[in-house]
This record gives sequence, structure tokens and C-alpha cells, in this order.
Amino acid sequence: MNILVIHGPNLNMLGIREPQVYGTTTLAEIDERLRELADELGVEVECFQSNHEGAIVDLLHERHGSGLAGCVLNPGGLTQYGVSVHDAIKAVDFPVVEVHLSNLHARELWRAHSIISPAVLGLVQGLGWRGYEAALRALVGLAREREDFA
Repeated sequence: MNILVIHGPNLNMLGIREPQVYGTTTLAEIDERLRELADELGVEVECFQSNHEGAIVDLLHERHGSGLAGCVLNPGGLTQYGVSVHDAIKAVDFPVVEVHLSNLHARELWRAHSIISPAVLGLVQGLGWRGYEAALRALVGLAREREDFA
């Protein structure tokens, strides 16, 4: 079973950018924790980060039809304006769980609206790096349930 993890714009700066909001854990540390959890769960994860919307859309399209069990997506700076990411999520044949390190509703008013959320299966926010783990566990559990009932 394979799960894709996509980190959007500015997430390459985790640990440096606004640690009071995003924490001091780096993106490399998050990816390592996800790989360790994936090993425990008996699944494979592929982690990808881009500051470019088109690269994220291309990757989602490429994985369509590949048997991917799901995708954990932190759209980062595309959360409010990533129309093409929203559309790509709706076009693919695997579930996507949206993740945010911070609670968007506890921040600036303009951050509270996600254009991505209506296209995803679920949303995890405000748990810091642990939100990625919660999303991974949920996708694996849901995929295993689908296999049991297939």
C-alpha cells in the first residue's frame, strides 16, 4: 500500500519560518517521522515538496490510476487560492486528506477559508507535525477497510 505526502509552498522553511506558529520541527524531520510510522503500519510513503502549484498538480495527475491508497496534502500557501490543486484533487481516483500545522480558524481571518477543503475527504489542522501522522493513520485505516469490503 502506497501513500503520497505532498507539502506545498513555504513548507521547505519549517523550523525556520515563524516557529511560534509552525514549530521548530523541520520538513526533513516530519518526513522521517512519517517514514517511521509507515514502517510500523506496513505501508510505503513517498514525500514531495514544491513551491510551485503546477508541480503539485502534475504529481497528482501522474498518480491517478496508479493504485495509490491516498494522499496527505498540506497545501501551504495554496490553501486559499489553489484552484488548480482543488480541481486536480477532484479529478484523481484516490482520497486526499488536507493537513495544516496550525489552526487556520485561530489566525488571520483570510486564512480561515480553504479552497482545497471542499475537494478532500477530510481535514486535520492545529496539531502541528502530529497532524501528518493522524492523516496517515486515517488513510491507511480507510484503505484497509476498503480492502476488507472489496
